[in-house]
Amino acid sequence: MVSHPLLLLGVAFVANGFAAIAGGGVGLIQLPLLLFLGLPYPQALATHKVASVALGVGAGARYWRSGVLDRRFVLLILAAGLPGVFLGALGVLAIPGAVIRVVLGLLTAGLGLYSLRRHELGQVTVARHRDRHGLVLGGLGLFVIGLLNGSVTSGTGLFCTLWLVRWFGFDYKSAVAYTLALVGLAWNASGALTLGSLGEIRWSWLPWLLAGALSGSYAGAHIAVGSSNRWIKRAFEILTIGVGIRLLI
Repeated sequence: MVSHPLLLLGVAFVANGFAAIAGGGVGLIQLPLLLFLGLPYPQALATHKVASVALGVGAGARYWRSGVLDRRFVLLILAAGLPGVFLGALGVLAIPGAVIRVVLGLLTAGLGLYSLRRHELGQVTVARHRDRHGLVLGGLGLFVIGLLNGSVTSGTGLFCTLWLVRWFGFDYKSAVAYTLALVGLAWNASGALTLGSLGEIRWSWLPWLLAGALSGSYAGAHIAVGSSNRWIKRAFEILTIGVGIRLLI
């Protein structure tokens, strides 16, 4: 067992708290810690995925209580994203890690810069692309994000948040609620099950990671529910640019 369990607990609390506010990015802090402590990438990713399910449980419980989730979009995010997560997790060992990190780092930082330049993006809900054609194309985008979520974990929840804002016209607060309740819980659970069946999970570390993730994500979601869209947008931009830089260095 790791000699500093409180380090795991504290890092999980902070990482999941920030992710619950910004709509993703827990892997920015949590995954590098597991790698730093000596886990090989596949095992670190599988362990992180299991721990990340607690993000969906903690934050999802708070957002479900707020009543902001529409059943139609819940089903769309699950139906379109879960197959992508499964396929991405199956192919994770065949993907050149260095190439993926560079591409994902550039894309993630680009998300933050794009949002930073669009001052009114996601401040209010402006429904768009809600017809059948728009839902199909939106579902394809969610499938691609699911592929990334299953294979490379850092920042893909942030992709989902911005996709919901940009394509479907959600405000940031609503988009974050969908991301955390569904990506954090269902997508991460699917990835964890697939990766767990293919590799080894460090079970002895999970109690500390889960405890920190549950408490941190609930606390972060509680803060986000009472915050303005502009404040959540700024948190999203800081975290996406931070994730992008972290992936590139």
